[in-house]
Amino acid sequence: MPTSVSVIIAAKDSADTIVRAITSALNQPEVIQVIVVDDGSKDTTAQVARDADDGSGRVEVMSLGKNHGPAYARNRALEVCRGQLAAILDADDFLLPGRFTRLLPHADWDMIADNIAFVPTGYDAPLEIKGTDDAHPLSLEDFVLGNLTRDDMHRGELGFLKPVIRLAFLKAHKLSYNEGLRLGEDYDLYARMLAAGGRFKTTRTLGYGAVVRPNSLSGQHRTEDLRRLADADHDLLALPLSAPERQAIALHETQTRNRYRHRHYLDLKRDKGAVATVMALLGDPVSWLPVVSGVLRDKLSSPPAPPANSDVRYLFPLPEA
Repeated sequence: MPTSVSVIIAAKDSADTIVRAITSALNQPEVIQVIVVDDGSKDTTAQVARDADDGSGRVEVMSLGKNHGPAYARNRALEVCRGQLAAILDADDFLLPGRFTRLLPHADWDMIADNIAFVPTGYDAPLEIKGTDDAHPLSLEDFVLGNLTRDDMHRGELGFLKPVIRLAFLKAHKLSYNEGLRLGEDYDLYARMLAAGGRFKTTRTLGYGAVVRPNSLSGQHRTEDLRRLADADHDLLALPLSAPERQAIALHETQTRNRYRHRHYLDLKRDKGAVATVMALLGDPVSWLPVVSGVLRDKLSSPPAPPANSDVRYLFPLPEA
């Protein structure tokens, strides 16, 4: 059973959060390497990261001359991983104690992920780690469907999973992050691994803490990022897939491309005015329904209330004690 883990942290302007992230990784006995990729920070992220080493020499810092995005940064880290396994950790998130000790003994996986606690900025109360539970396989179809937005539920969030990844599988199938993506790069990699025959397992046991910030990259994506993610789905559809897998990915592509069309015309209205927007829409009938539906949804929906400092939600329901 592989037990050596390289933790990868892509960081930009994260000097105020990087120490907790690094420390949570160094406290895991299976971690032999923490690779911090400073992705064009304008603050002291790189130096703070170097100073966070615990004397073991396990912290390695790579500095990029300019910002390239998390996909590019993670690929540079993957090239120098010395562990048998890689684990992604965002620069303002943290690992719970004993995370890898609980995850790695499960059998028959190329990716394995646990439950995530989403906590508001500044939350510092301890998180309770529930007892171990079984790891269940996650298919490509179910993974993609778990990233769809549905009227009767919150936006699908399985793309937020932070699995431990078997590096030998990535190398055998020549897989890495799509560096053209700044949104959904995790979703895209996991989907391509699953399409290549990767075994993805998940457990409901809590192991990862994600800090919810209003200025996160996923909350500030550009309109162009949506188009690129839809194009990535289109590329996925060129792979050998079952009919249910193909249908799920096609739904995700349609939903993402419709979000792009809505945002594109909002941008056009902002930049060119309402008359130019209407004229452009008249020549683009495929966008009529997504734009009108998006406008109505924006007008009829209420903005979510800001979370209280004590609010914590979980990706999966916590297992019973």
